Amino acid sequence: MSTPQPPMPQAAPPAWQAAPGTPHPTYTSPIPVVRTHLGHAIASEWTKIRSVRSTMWTLGVFLLLVVGIGLTAGALVAGSASASDMGDDTALSLGFFGLLLGSMCIITLGVLTTASEYGTGMIRTTATACPSRLRVLLAKSIVFFSVAFVVTLAAAAFVGVAQVGMIDQARTPTAGEWMKGVVGVSFYIAMLGLLSLLIGSIVRHSAGAITIMIAAVLAPLVIALFMFAQSMEKLRTALFEYSIPNQLSVFYSNSLGESGPSGWDPVWIIVGVTAMAFAGAWALLEQRDV
Repeated sequence: MSTPQPPMPQAAPPAWQAAPGTPHPTYTSPIPVVRTHLGHAIASEWTKIRSVRSTMWTLGVFLLLVVGIGLTAGALVAGSASASDMGDDTALSLGFFGLLLGSMCIITLGVLTTASEYGTGMIRTTATACPSRLRVLLAKSIVFFSVAFVVTLAAAAFVGVAQVGMIDQARTPTAGEWMKGVVGVSFYIAMLGLLSLLIGSIVRHSAGAITIMIAAVLAPLVIALFMFAQSMEKLRTALFEYSIPNQLSVFYSNSLGESGPSGWDPVWIIVGVTAMAFAGAWALLEQRDV
C-alpha cells in the first residue's frame, strides 16, 4: 500500500495579481481622460495644414501673383501719362488683377484641404480620432478660412498701400473704399476658398473639385462673351453681372452692369452659397462611409 503524497505547495501569486478568493481591485489608468471638444479638432487641423508642402507652395504662389502683379501694374501706371487719366478710380483698383489670378491658388488649397485626405486614406485616421463628422468639417472650415483670410488681407493691404504711394495723381481712397478694397475683397476670396473646401468634401476628388471651381469662376464670363443673339441679352447680362470676376470688381466700385450686385452684395451672395454647400457637405458626410 502506497503512502499518500503531501499536497504540493501553491506558488504565491505575483505582486500585480490578487490572491485567490479576494476581490479584484478596480484599475485606474494613470493617463488622464479628457473630454474632447472642437478646440482639439482645430489644433489637429492646424497641425495638418501647416505641415504639408502644398500649403506653402500654394500660398507662396498666391503672394507672388498678388504682390508681383499689383506692384507691376502700379509701376506701369505711375510711369505713364495715363496716371492722371484714372478719373474717379483710386489706385486700389489696380490690385484686382493680381487678386483674381491669386484666387485660383486659394481655390486649389481649399480643395486639397479636404479632397487630398480621401486620396491618401488619411480621412480614415481623422474619422477614427474624431468620430463627430460635423466637428471635423467645422474645424477644417475654421482653420482654412482663418489662414486664407489673414494671408489675403496682408497681401491686399501691402499692395494697396504701395499702389497709393506710387500713384500720386490718383484720387485718395476713403475709409470705406479701404474697407471694401482690402477687408471686403479678402473676406470674399477666403469664402471662395471655403466654398472650394466644401466642394472638395462633396466630390472627394482633387482634380474634379478644382475643375468644378475654376469652371464656376471663369465659365459664366466666357460663355457670356459668345452670346451674340438678341434673345439671349438678359441671360448674357446676368452672366456678366453675377460672374465671380465681376463680383470681385464691385469691391473697387467697378462693375460690368448697372443692375447687378453693388456695395457689399457679393459678400452676402458668397456667404449664402457657401452656407448651402456646407449643409450639403455635412449631410453627405453623415450618410457616406469613409
